[in-house]
Amino acid sequence: MQFRQKALSKLQSPDELDLPVRFARPQGRLVLAVTVVAMAAASFWAFTGSVSSKLSAPGVLTHAEGSYLLQSPYAGQVTAVLAKEGQLLSTGAPLLQVGTDQGERAVRMVAAGRVRTLVAKTGSVVRAGADLATVERVRNPGDPLVAVLYLPAESGAAISVGASVDLSVQSVPRQRFGVLRGRVKEIGRTPQTEAQISGFLGDGRLAAQYARNGNPVAVLVRLERSSATASGYRWSSADGPPYAVDSTTVVTGAVHLAAQRPVDWLLP
Repeated sequence: MQFRQKALSKLQSPDELDLPVRFARPQGRLVLAVTVVAMAAASFWAFTGSVSSKLSAPGVLTHAEGSYLLQSPYAGQVTAVLAKEGQLLSTGAPLLQVGTDQGERAVRMVAAGRVRTLVAKTGSVVRAGADLATVERVRNPGDPLVAVLYLPAESGAAISVGASVDLSVQSVPRQRFGVLRGRVKEIGRTPQTEAQISGFLGDGRLAAQYARNGNPVAVLVRLERSSATASGYRWSSADGPPYAVDSTTVVTGAVHLAAQRPVDWLLP
């Protein structure tokens, strides 16, 4: 009954029209104003701003036509090595001689190039199909290097020709000399098998590494040239390393993707 009497007395009392209206405190108005300004700024940035991102991928420095493994067509013993590592040889030039049951046989270059590594030495016993040398498909000592990056197949569509690329070179301290500069020249749209990668690089170990998570796409990166550096290429530092970089050097590439508006992430 006590609560019912209070309710009835409240209904019988006149409206408190003469009481002053309580407005928000100054601190509350300040918080509201800051919130409104922040939301307006965020909305403006979402429609007019841009966000850049990068896509990282492993790769290697090589020449545009790649390399190949020269294998022995004969079984026997290597009796003479007729070339040196680093030497340029023409197509058909003799690389070494193998003593067989039918006499001395010359193993010749399948295609012109520079002998990168010689596996077989004088006195080595080889079987037919054994690896003898790795040959780079180059015709001139000054042929420029390129970088080939291997990305997951679904990532290739996000990259555009001409995009800038920062290359961290395994043999060059990044903290001291920075990164190598390049630009995307070509994007492979067909995923490559391990055998295809090995056939281009002439290195089965690297091919297995790049294909271990599935068949990747290859992205060819043209290195930016510079006459002011010892390597002949442009670096993020002023001079770059005081030595040349060679093919088969492992790199990690950061490909700059096209800038996007933040609002694009919210819209379907």
